[in-house]
Amino acid sequence: MKHIYHTKLRHAQVLELLNCILKEILKLSNTQLERIGFDQAIYDAIKHGIIEIVDELIECNPEIIWRKDKKGRTIFANALVLRQEKIFSHVYRLGAKLRIAVLRHDIFGNNFLHLAAKLSPPSRLDRISGGALQMQRELQWFKEVQSMVPPKYMEEVNENNKTPSALFSEEHQELIREGERWMKNTAASCMVVATLIAAVMFTSAFTVPGGDNNEYDAFLVFVISNAFALFASSTAVLVFLGILTSRYEERDFLKSSPTKLIIGLFSLFFSIVTMMVAFGSALSIVLQARLKWVAIPVIVLSSIPVVFFALLQFPLLLEMVICTYWRDIFDKPKKGSMLEDN
Repeated sequence: MKHIYHTKLRHAQVLELLNCILKEILKLSNTQLERIGFDQAIYDAIKHGIIEIVDELIECNPEIIWRKDKKGRTIFANALVLRQEKIFSHVYRLGAKLRIAVLRHDIFGNNFLHLAAKLSPPSRLDRISGGALQMQRELQWFKEVQSMVPPKYMEEVNENNKTPSALFSEEHQELIREGERWMKNTAASCMVVATLIAAVMFTSAFTVPGGDNNEYDAFLVFVISNAFALFASSTAVLVFLGILTSRYEERDFLKSSPTKLIIGLFSLFFSIVTMMVAFGSALSIVLQARLKWVAIPVIVLSSIPVVFFALLQFPLLLEMVICTYWRDIFDKPKKGSMLEDN
């Protein structure tokens, strides 16, 4: 508790010192600001995600949002290029009219959609596992920025005579190929496991374990779990086959391809669980009469494959579900807390 207290105190003192420094810096002229490397300092703060500096800048002088660096880019433009979503989220608090006014062009003729079409810095891409999810995040950025800019921005060209869509395709060619390889490798590996489970469950359906009439409940569990395992594994095989034969267009990485992989991984996980349940129930039927004590430890050990699969694949499945359906990139304020439009 003492360490936490001193850390919080030091953080508060640094923010207070930063506030004092910025108030003095903002009193300087543009020439003086350029001489001390003010724009480069802001860029470095954005690059490293130091949100406190940007927050203090905007609080000390709201007009700072109009300031441009040597490339003609504002704080929000640099936050967009560097994929700093927490800093870029400030643009949502400006109100619709002021927001459009801020979304200006840089000296290269790039509008905000051009900037969103550029490939993310490697330091930001590496935070996301898998080429497919990286491509999904890039599409989410592009679609989000597209929703806030005027429609005419989609048709504008920069100094290289490229529209935002053309620039996006050019910048992400290698990432699309990497995402396709990642999806196919994952699908191929999982498809082998799903095929083996389907074959085993189909065979075991015709080799029902014997037992006396007192084992009706265990026999019923075996039949139901065997059927579920067969259906789930067959579904996983078909889904993974669809992934392997997909065309992998840009828009597929937004929801289509991740959804297929989510369904495939969930079906495979469910088939493994039900296969182990079928195995445990069959074992209990066979050993119930003579070696009853053996069935319990064997059934417990049979849960190890399920645990291993959950530890290795469930984090990926959870990340894909969150990225595709739940998590929003930007920290958007509620409508009631946003500034009213002028």
